[in-house]
Amino acid sequence: MFAVIETGGKQYKVEEGDTIFVEKINAEEGSEISLDKVLAVSAQDSDVKFGAPYVEGSSVRATVVKQGKGNKIRIIKHKAKKGYRKRQGHRQLYTKLTINKIEA
Repeated sequence: MFAVIETGGKQYKVEEGDTIFVEKINAEEGSEISLDKVLAVSAQDSDVKFGAPYVEGSSVRATVVKQGKGNKIRIIKHKAKKGYRKRQGHRQLYTKLTINKIEA
């Protein structure tokens, strides 16, 4: 059984027991959340329901394992022969989720 969910502007294919990293969700560590934006759900591999845009009455239950920051990304801007240099860093916030149950 699998589902395709949308969160943080991205789509993820998940199964029960999977651990995924998504854009930051405001929830406490250890709490259970429900992801309602389900694009597709499958009871078996051959029977797949697609939504328009979402499958009605289906949701994915997940537990928040951790809130954290990703690795630092360095951004460097430079213009040749002009003496212009700019350096910047960025760390993206994420939420680590464990998928508990897919409700079709």
